[in-house]
Amino acid sequence: MSKRLSIYSQVAELELSGNTGALCTVISTKGSTPRRAGAKMLVYQDGSFTGTVGGGELENRVRKAAIDAMDNSRPVKLGYSMTDIARGDPGICGGQVEVYVEPILPAATIVVVGGGHVGKAVSHLAKWLGFKVVVTDDRPEFCTRKANPDADLLLPIPMSELPKRMTLTPQTYLVFTTRGSEVDVKGLPALIESPAAYFGVIGSHRRWATTVKGLRKAGVTQKAIQRIHSPIGLDLNAETPEEIAVSILSEIIMLRNGGAGKSMKGG
Repeated sequence: MSKRLSIYSQVAELELSGNTGALCTVISTKGSTPRRAGAKMLVYQDGSFTGTVGGGELENRVRKAAIDAMDNSRPVKLGYSMTDIARGDPGICGGQVEVYVEPILPAATIVVVGGGHVGKAVSHLAKWLGFKVVVTDDRPEFCTRKANPDADLLLPIPMSELPKRMTLTPQTYLVFTTRGSEVDVKGLPALIESPAAYFGVIGSHRRWATTVKGLRKAGVTQKAIQRIHSPIGLDLNAETPEEIAVSILSEIIMLRNGGAGKSMKGG
């Protein structure tokens, strides 16, 4: 019992710290297996782990699958037969085992870079949708509780300093509602190599072309530039800040959930 409590307490600590891990649980066994149903192992993002689901090659494969589950942000059920190593089985105990791997991910976070009218609307909608919201702007007057009341965290700093003040993870979605191409060119190089899931830059095709030219001049690779969505959002013919926010968040939800972004009307 104490070992199980230890695993659960470490899971709670992982969640509180905002870090990533994966809880691996033996959910069923048949015949002879190293561990019984209920055995648990907690795998951290660097591959280290605590607890055990059986040791040996079985545990090694589960650990690798846990790292993949963290990277893909998806749970997975694994099944192993343990009868014939020559056939590729991870052991010769003679039984069968199923392991459920559940990634433990930090809260999905929308980082709004630029706290003006559109940024405020994005912040409000993102909060309503359940995201953690960070608002950052190098203009202090746009980065106050009065200007952006829905922000969980306000960072009145230049864009380039953002990686020093918060950890960008695969659960981070960066929305650049900035005031001009020159701001993006100056700040994006410090962010674009991060593991953030999404980079969306507001503006017209013409503004984006100017931004791309500046980024290339700053040494940003074409591969990195291709990670950026610009113009940002889905084509809703949006006009108001609120409508633009719906367009932006719709694109993020579509990409996050693997949607197609098409009308669901049939026929």
